[in-house]
Amino acid sequence: MKSKDFQFKVGSRVNLKEFPTDDTGSFDGPEEASPVLEKKLGRIADLQERLYAEGKQALLIILQGMDTSGKDGATKSVMRDVNPQGVEVTSFKVPSKEELGHDFLWRVEKRIPARGMIGVFNRSHYEDVLVVRVHDLVPKEVWSRRFDLINDFEARLDREYCRVVKIFLHISKDEQKERLEDRLKDRTKLWKFNPADLSERKLWSAYRDAYEDALSKCNTEHAPWHIVPADKKWFRNVVVADIVEEALEDMDPKFPKVDFDPRAVKIE
Repeated sequence: MKSKDFQFKVGSRVNLKEFPTDDTGSFDGPEEASPVLEKKLGRIADLQERLYAEGKQALLIILQGMDTSGKDGATKSVMRDVNPQGVEVTSFKVPSKEELGHDFLWRVEKRIPARGMIGVFNRSHYEDVLVVRVHDLVPKEVWSRRFDLINDFEARLDREYCRVVKIFLHISKDEQKERLEDRLKDRTKLWKFNPADLSERKLWSAYRDAYEDALSKCNTEHAPWHIVPADKKWFRNVVVADIVEEALEDMDPKFPKVDFDPRAVKIE
């Protein structure tokens, strides 16, 4: 399993109906996948320590998906073993009055991880070509220009110091229904339920069309999209971990060299 297995050709048009939501790859079940995930999480922790010590590069992980697709769950699972000092998670909510007074990328720029850090975006600047489009919050002539602005923004990050990894968690409408119902039945999950989610669910087709546009028009060589099957939480976590691990391996962070001979140091 490689991250490229979940990418699609740059310049091609995405049809999400052609991508399975319940795929489990070569695994027969979570028991078989568990040791694979554990190994990947250990390697991610090791690479994150090197990244933090090196202090030259950064990794930005962007998670997008329909409600209940598992953005929180994937973050919790894949970042489980890393040093909390080296990770910043940002959940983008409805823009504040101050944020609306600036360019749509303003609030995002402030949350880009510094050198040595891993940043995780739970939703992101893509909301400004998704929600605003579906709810007709800005004219088409406004949101349609943002695709190029996003591509330029991500290209700049990649050129300077920050690798951008983009993951779309692909869940089916039936699975979303089950997860929403589970939240209503489980007191420990009830706090996650928002009646507004039901209104958003009615806009499923409109969101799918918006996502297909965003995925197609912002799929670049420097920041490709990964479409990850998300109906099976355990498989989703393995795939996301694999994508993150592969990105860090490619970045190849190194522990910095010291300018003294440790063998000559005597501690009394």
